[in-house]
Amino acid sequence: MENTNVEKPQVTLVGEDGNVFNLIAICSRALKRVGQRDKASEMSARCFSAGSYDEALQIMMEYCDID
Repeated sequence: MENTNVEKPQVTLVGEDGNVFNLIAICSRALKRVGQRDKASEMSARCFSAGSYDEALQIMMEYCDID
């Protein structure tokens, strides 16, 4: 069962490979670590259907607190 009371996981993307697929994977793993598997899948699907890199980043920021 997903814990909806968990805050957004903190994710540091500075210094990481900026490939959008890598960034999605980092955010997805962070969500899974805090027990939000459904949100990880939802975020990934939304990012994969995004129309641009910037749109994908905006979606990731809805789910994770990004440094």
